[in-house]
Amino acid sequence: MSTPRTVTRVILSTEASDGAGVKLRRSIGTGQISELDPFLLLDNFGTENPDDYIAGFPSHPHRGFETVTYMIAGQMRHKDSTGSEGVLGPGSVQWMTAGRGIVHSEMPEQKEGRMSGFQLWVNLPAKDKMCPPRYQNIDPEDVPEVDLGRTQIRVLAGEVDGPDGIVVGPVTGVATDPIYIDVALSPGGSYVHVVPEGHTAFAYVFEGTVDVGSKAVDRHHLAILSDGDHVSLSSETGGRAILVAGRPIGEPVARYGPFVMNSFEEIQQAVQDFQTGNF
Repeated sequence: MSTPRTVTRVILSTEASDGAGVKLRRSIGTGQISELDPFLLLDNFGTENPDDYIAGFPSHPHRGFETVTYMIAGQMRHKDSTGSEGVLGPGSVQWMTAGRGIVHSEMPEQKEGRMSGFQLWVNLPAKDKMCPPRYQNIDPEDVPEVDLGRTQIRVLAGEVDGPDGIVVGPVTGVATDPIYIDVALSPGGSYVHVVPEGHTAFAYVFEGTVDVGSKAVDRHHLAILSDGDHVSLSSETGGRAILVAGRPIGEPVARYGPFVMNSFEEIQQAVQDFQTGNF
């Protein structure tokens, strides 16, 4: 029997700042909800004021989890301790597996205009926390789009049943088997997405109002979903949301700033390794 997912909790994201003072809205990783296994943090940045983003995110370390940057508008230059460098433009995705350790920076490549997008942190299971760092840098043209008339979908990770068959997102090889799609609904648009039972799932509305199941969810709100095998999204007036899901890890979480491990001792080791240049 088919079981629809329903909204169990709606959280208004809170204003915050990170990096060198970049203004953003945070929903996961706050006092309201510290984590949503396997997701550790969700930030939505979006402004036309350069003062809100120009300082960017200078060099900082990560260990033990994955960072996912999805750019909606604007340009951000990435550099890191492995020698990798590139520019994330509108519609591009970077899925970075920090693994045993990496030091990187993300700095605006623009001095004016709109900058908006998301950063999601995804935990790694203990067996993968010390893996070599790796990147999946995906250009906008390599993110498939599905046109369903009044609904437009960009598929970052997972699968969408399009009019011409199954469309698969470019992000692969991630331990939590993620779904990450961007759903834009014109007035009267609707969409039903299959989500594996047991996966943690949420929707975050960043434009307009979206009905998640039977619950109207406004802009800047996170909707946490019950278990089930599918979720419906619709909008009478138009709206846009990301729908994200992943397999829970179910392990202890020890976190200290940019380090996420399984124990306090491992956190201490991560701090020591960073301070002694062993990343």
